[in-house]
Amino acid sequence: MSEGDRESPGVPGSSASAVSAPDVEDKKINPQKVEGQALSKEEKQRLRKEKKQQKKSRKQDKTTDEGHSFSTDDPNKQQQQQKADQSQSAASLKAKAVASEPQQVVKRLPDHVQADDPAALEKLAKKLERQQVPLRQDYGSKVILFLHLHQYSRKMPLTQQLTIPSTVLHPAIVRLGLQYSQGIIVGSNARCIALLHAFKQVIRDYSTPPNEELSRDLVNKLKPDISFLNECRSLSASMGNAIKFIKKEISNIPASVKEDEAKETLLNCIDKYVKEKIQLAAKAISKSASEKINDGDVILVYGCSSLVTSILCDAHKAKKFKVIVVDSRPKLEGREALRRLVRNGIRCTYVLISAVSYILPEVSKVFLGAHALLANGYVMSRVGTSQIALVAKAYNVPVLVCCETHKFCERVQTDSFVSNELDDPDDLLVTRNGSTPLKSWHSNPNLHLLNLVYDVTPPDFVDLVITDLGMIPCTSVPVVLRVKNVE
Repeated sequence: MSEGDRESPGVPGSSASAVSAPDVEDKKINPQKVEGQALSKEEKQRLRKEKKQQKKSRKQDKTTDEGHSFSTDDPNKQQQQQKADQSQSAASLKAKAVASEPQQVVKRLPDHVQADDPAALEKLAKKLERQQVPLRQDYGSKVILFLHLHQYSRKMPLTQQLTIPSTVLHPAIVRLGLQYSQGIIVGSNARCIALLHAFKQVIRDYSTPPNEELSRDLVNKLKPDISFLNECRSLSASMGNAIKFIKKEISNIPASVKEDEAKETLLNCIDKYVKEKIQLAAKAISKSASEKINDGDVILVYGCSSLVTSILCDAHKAKKFKVIVVDSRPKLEGREALRRLVRNGIRCTYVLISAVSYILPEVSKVFLGAHALLANGYVMSRVGTSQIALVAKAYNVPVLVCCETHKFCERVQTDSFVSNELDDPDDLLVTRNGSTPLKSWHSNPNLHLLNLVYDVTPPDFVDLVITDLGMIPCTSVPVVLRVKNVE
């Protein structure tokens, strides 16, 4: 008997030639009986493991066979698959590289802080040209730190470049812009009220064109007026909030409302804004601030704040105190505050800001006005306010800031360099005995005049902010802004 005819020792009657390896694998082995005997637990586990290994080997054989057939049958498909794999790997590597690189942040700056950027100036000129508003030219040389701010001269008002008659700008807006640029109307509240009154005149004289809606067309009509006023002098925070309010009220007017009714509604809204946000707010602040004033106090004020002056005049009706008015060049606004206080019978002392450190030891409280209250708690006011608050902090004198909530601004600022306003440098020229030493400062390349308008005071130097909503710390400004946005 040959080896091929021999029986397999494991299973009787089976031959190696008749039964191949795959056939043996495909056979279902009965785990209960092999050779008529019951299997033990260990043998059962071993058979199960062998089955699992055989299944894995069959799967691997199938995948390799498919790969060989794919490569031999269609080589083009194989190349396409390789290219796709390479592109996927390159894309993944590129995505990882992009993710690792820092993302570029798009910086959007307002036009009034990009005076040193030629591209921004060209963009502004095109915008004003579309609105038929002239572009005001900068004046004189500037300090390097403030090259990004505009600097204008009162001797060259923007109205000189207007064509007469101007069909785009309303005459009330032109007159108001001239008053702004010449310094006739100053102060946040006065400028805001004058703006609202001018807009009332614009709304009265407005007529909706055919096939147009008032809610859309009126907003477009106001854009050149706003740009013109901004060119005459940068808009204050209170003016910006008032403009937002007017635009919101205009957009809320339904299209079904008649033009006369809509205009009357807008005029009533403006009157209500002036009464509630400015006039009644001043009375509420005056009432709260009077509680902080005691008989015999020595109160220090800086410059001329209409709100602080009215507070002191109202408190003087019931209490006796003394006021020290601190003033600074070149505007010397404190003289107007001094006239108002003396007219109401209040005892006053007038000093310049250079002597504030000598007068502060006898001061009991400091009352300051504000141009704006920023979202990070910093107080933006006339230049010199930060210096007075700093010296008062050194002498442990409480500093109280009086500010209406319509001056609260969502802008964040920690210094006086990035966003500020430059006034006419010629205001710094002094004529004594018929001579002006700095008269020819334009011809001297080594001489630059800086007439800064505002500075910012850190919240650490302010003890309390008195608003029409009550007395709050500077850190509560974001809360007030959040409530106003909800309303």
